[in-house]
Amino acid sequence: MPDTPTVPAPDLTPAPPSAPAAGNDHRGRVRSCFGSRLRIRLRLWLRLRPRLRLWLRSRLRLRRSVLVPLTAAVVLVAGTGGWYAAGGGRSTVGPAPAGGPEEAVAPLAASMHLPWPREGQASVAVEGIGSLGTRGEQRPVPIASVTKVMTAYVILKDHPMRADAPGATVVADRRAADESYSSVETTAPVIAGREYTQRRLLELMMVPSGNNVARMLARWDAGDEKAFVAKMNRAAAGLGMRATTYTGVSGMEASTRSTAADQLRLARAAMKDPVFRQVVATASVTAPGVGVTFRNTNKLLGRDGVIGLKTGSSTPAGGNLVWATTQEVAGVSRLVLGVVLHQRAGTTPAEGSAAAHEASRALITAIRAELPAAVKRA
Repeated sequence: MPDTPTVPAPDLTPAPPSAPAAGNDHRGRVRSCFGSRLRIRLRLWLRLRPRLRLWLRSRLRLRRSVLVPLTAAVVLVAGTGGWYAAGGGRSTVGPAPAGGPEEAVAPLAASMHLPWPREGQASVAVEGIGSLGTRGEQRPVPIASVTKVMTAYVILKDHPMRADAPGATVVADRRAADESYSSVETTAPVIAGREYTQRRLLELMMVPSGNNVARMLARWDAGDEKAFVAKMNRAAAGLGMRATTYTGVSGMEASTRSTAADQLRLARAAMKDPVFRQVVATASVTAPGVGVTFRNTNKLLGRDGVIGLKTGSSTPAGGNLVWATTQEVAGVSRLVLGVVLHQRAGTTPAEGSAAAHEASRALITAIRAELPAAVKRA
């Protein structure tokens, strides 16, 4: 039996002239032709169906081989916390990869309304959460006595101390003693030939911002200030502070320049040392043998959870303040670090310092008020 029904062949015998032509002869020819073609196509389909199935499967495998790695790559990028467009563009949402030039803003920062300073530059980050943003053109500017954060960082790297320990013994040299009472820079009194603990000298350098003590510690560590400055720049490079150049150890030189983002990197590294944290949290220090007590130049210390860090002001640098505060978020105490640079540059050091303190206080107040709720919303 055939697979398809046979269409009866039409009668092709001519009809007698007197007889009418058959009305269905043309339709019969069409059905016969159509049936033949249908049979041919059906047989071809049956023969090609296995090959077509294999072709479709191979195409599907190819698409999967392309789409699956692409999907995995998208998931991997999202998992690192940094969001990137297919063309390599970078958004400001999510933390940047470690070692990147800048840390991208944490997603929750978008819901926070922070009172960023209208001039200069600033940068803020929360440990365990990420950056809350960076404002202002990140071009290197003079940083004045904020320089001493790196000075202390290098000293503690070269001469580690245990928490609450006095550290090494340092004998004050004549140069540091002669520079103790300067009318053109901030100093702390030391006595030539007298022994001082490493901790006390760090306090005299950071609390009243003693330039002479910073230079003395540099000579004690490296033999001379130039060699110590080289160490500072190597440390900056190691921390990824690409826009920073140190030309002195105290900050007196306007040629020592950095950015808020770079100084934030340094603050995060320095605050990991418990001795550094203790020193910058010191409210006041008394110079041994002299009986003079100095209060910390950071006027925010002890308020709104502030536990440090370092001030710096001069006419070319304006007012600068690196600060550290704490805030409880979801039952966890978080360290919040901020840097405000180049406030009222070109004015007096006192005016610049006041502006830096005011801008920092506004940021700290807003962050402490908004951060817990922002974390809940995120």
